[in-house]
Amino acid sequence: MIDFRSSVVILVTFTSLLFILLSIKLTWKRRRLPPGPFPLPVLGNLLQIHKQGVVPYLVKMGETYGPICTVFMGSRPTIILTGYQSVKEVFLDCGDDFLGRGSIPVFERVFKKGGLFLLSGEAWKQLRQFTMMTLRDFGMGKKKLEETIQAEAKHVVEHLRSFKREPMHTSSIMGCTASNMVVSLLMGTRYNYSDKKWMQVLNNINEAFHVVCSIWGQLYDILPNIMHLLPGPHNKIFTLFQDLNDIVIERINYNLSTLEPNCPRDFVDCYLIRMKQEKDPKTPFTIPNLVASLNDFILTGAESIGVTLNYGFLILIKYPEIQAKLQVEVEKVIGHNREPLVEDRNNTPYLNAFIHEVQRCCNVFPMGVIRSTTRDMEYHGYYIPKGTDVLPVLTTVLKDPTNFETPEEFNIKHFLDENGKFKKNNGFMVFGAGKRSCIGESLVRMQLFIFFATILQNFTLKATVDPKDLDISPVEVSLETIIPSHRIIFIPRE
Repeated sequence: MIDFRSSVVILVTFTSLLFILLSIKLTWKRRRLPPGPFPLPVLGNLLQIHKQGVVPYLVKMGETYGPICTVFMGSRPTIILTGYQSVKEVFLDCGDDFLGRGSIPVFERVFKKGGLFLLSGEAWKQLRQFTMMTLRDFGMGKKKLEETIQAEAKHVVEHLRSFKREPMHTSSIMGCTASNMVVSLLMGTRYNYSDKKWMQVLNNINEAFHVVCSIWGQLYDILPNIMHLLPGPHNKIFTLFQDLNDIVIERINYNLSTLEPNCPRDFVDCYLIRMKQEKDPKTPFTIPNLVASLNDFILTGAESIGVTLNYGFLILIKYPEIQAKLQVEVEKVIGHNREPLVEDRNNTPYLNAFIHEVQRCCNVFPMGVIRSTTRDMEYHGYYIPKGTDVLPVLTTVLKDPTNFETPEEFNIKHFLDENGKFKKNNGFMVFGAGKRSCIGESLVRMQLFIFFATILQNFTLKATVDPKDLDISPVEVSLETIIPSHRIIFIPRE
């Protein structure tokens, strides 16, 4: 009979051998990959990531090993790209080789591995082409959509006036504003700011993103097979997203029951019509893909535009001199008697530059969105197998000193020339670039301009404390940037 000591020796020996074998396997796997820190078996570089935080750690690895390096997310090697030049090369110069969608375990579970956001290959191409054409038909980038945004801006102004100069937090309101534009395009509806059910859905989304960005969300993305089985706060993510999923399914069922093929009302109708026309059993036009795509559009639209608007408001109360200068320009070009138009952007360079700099500094998704290689390839002397995750760290592009003179500071001059005219900046990649860039870019640009112009036209924003005492520094936490919350007073301009 084996005694206790012998059992311990056997267990230690077995564990040691297993560790050695896994280490040898890791060494073999990374031998031709770009350089990077040595990973532990199973955990990869998790311990270093946890200690420093995802974004700071990835930035540091770029500084240590160069603009192309390898970090192991658990057992998965991930190619990390930092700086404008390397990210541009992947997005634009070698775009077709990096068109796949990399592994995002949290959202693979939320979207059930479907939808435009997660698909790759031919299925992704078909859905993207259909989505772009359909959204254009419903006004994206056109005058028709401008009128919808103007109408929503009026609702915002009326709602803010109702607070009668009482200090307020704006995160929920701006989230509703942003989401209304998305659901208007997709589902032909909007929600009132007094709609408790919808406001709760938006609050749940916001809370879910906070959990995703926490260490629990990071652990799930790095060790999904283990975390899926364990209890913990990470499971709350999927509960919080469920209410939105239920609303989306309810809307799809309503459209199905009232569908008139010759008279589509919204994006959902057009998708359902296309789905009924499909004969290919492998078609990507399925109900699960529709549910996932709608969830994705609403989640990212509400978060990205809402966060940008709220951060812009913080800049206005932190720097009253910037706000005053913006109001002078809006007064001169637009005045008080008409609604702002998208074409006014050409004659308001300071406001245009302000919006770009707000987007650059708040940097809503600092890590960008993970890609994967579509073929085995030699890249800068390294061998990268097909299906390898590739992560372009966008914050390193938006803070690259080769494009931005003072990358760590809010500086409107990054987008103005010596004559005060708006100038483009190659480092402005908040929407990504190339074939897999943000599909809603034109909607975001229109919405941000009209909303900011309308707010400046109608209100003066003030802080409840001395602006010098306000800390408005965003915190880059993995997937999403978290901005501080301060109460703001909206004083109507007569």
